[in-house]
Amino acid sequence: MGAAPQTPLLLIAAGGTGGHMFPAQALAEAMIARGWRVKLSTDARGARYAGGFPKEVLVEQVASATFARGGIAAKALVPFRIAGGVLAAVAAMRGDRPAVVVGFGGYPSIPALTAATLLRLPRMIHEQNGVLGRVNQIFAKRVDAVCCGTWPTALPQGVQGIHTGNPVRAAVLERAGAPYIPPGDYPMSVVVIGGSQGARILSDVVPAAIAALPETLRPHLRIAHQARAEDLDRVVAAYDAAGIEADVQPFFTDIPRRLSEAQLVVSRSGASSIADISVIGRPSILIPFAAATADHQTANARGLVAAGAATLIAESALDPAALSAQMAAVLAHPQAAQAMAAQALSQGRPDATDRLVEQVLRLAEKSEP
Repeated sequence: MGAAPQTPLLLIAAGGTGGHMFPAQALAEAMIARGWRVKLSTDARGARYAGGFPKEVLVEQVASATFARGGIAAKALVPFRIAGGVLAAVAAMRGDRPAVVVGFGGYPSIPALTAATLLRLPRMIHEQNGVLGRVNQIFAKRVDAVCCGTWPTALPQGVQGIHTGNPVRAAVLERAGAPYIPPGDYPMSVVVIGGSQGARILSDVVPAAIAALPETLRPHLRIAHQARAEDLDRVVAAYDAAGIEADVQPFFTDIPRRLSEAQLVVSRSGASSIADISVIGRPSILIPFAAATADHQTANARGLVAAGAATLIAESALDPAALSAQMAAVLAHPQAAQAMAAQALSQGRPDATDRLVEQVLRLAEKSEP
């Protein structure tokens, strides 16, 4: 009588930022629900971001490093730290063989993906943005599948991407495809979200742009504006001076509800913001963060812009007059706004987590003896 088959193991490798860790967490939750074991391979920084993962996930810290920080001496040690992490990962995988290894980007994913490559284990990567991050660029031709959160994603020649989408939070899924109320002569909601970085320019420009809107629109507007704490007082003062009703906070805990009630969204084009806007289905004006690595926020916006769901304004071209004109083009034209909302929804991938699970299960078949 043979031994009972061991519960399959999924090894997730991810760097320590929310952009990498959130889709990794979504996949971990889904695979545990399917009865799999899940390990997370990350570094000390990433381990601090792992608090939201299910308690069943075993967190393994590996030695990793980045060439982007530190002095000459620190950078000279990077290859040795990574090599140590790879050796440790190889030893761990030989002791407990993963059925599949999935990398979500960031330098801490290098050891696990390298070890999986050396051991010829089924492996894939997931890229959240429309441009591959540095680590995912390295492994794109060395994995069995490249899953793309944003579509289209710029890929190396010969690499075929699979459009899975970016997983969104449960609170967003609850609002997926919420009916859109087009603009009209009744209270209209405009949501302004600047992301975690570089939101100062939105605080500089958006209140003045709204104040410049036609008198037929301004009295109906209700603004929800996410601004950095240091900008809060002046943003509130700017709206007050223009006689515009505005809720200005450093952080909104109920963004999904606010998006579902919005007639228009003015936003940075981070991968998670694009996913939320698409899954709920709202017209948007997108201002990519100019300092984003490889201009990936512009790449993130391309799908919505090409579909007619969003207007893009480059940060270098952003001023009150330009933004006000684009806002009026949506808020004064209900039919056009309705069409933008429908096109945004057509770009959404509310089943992104399921699509990732499907790819894991497909690869797992390759690892079965």
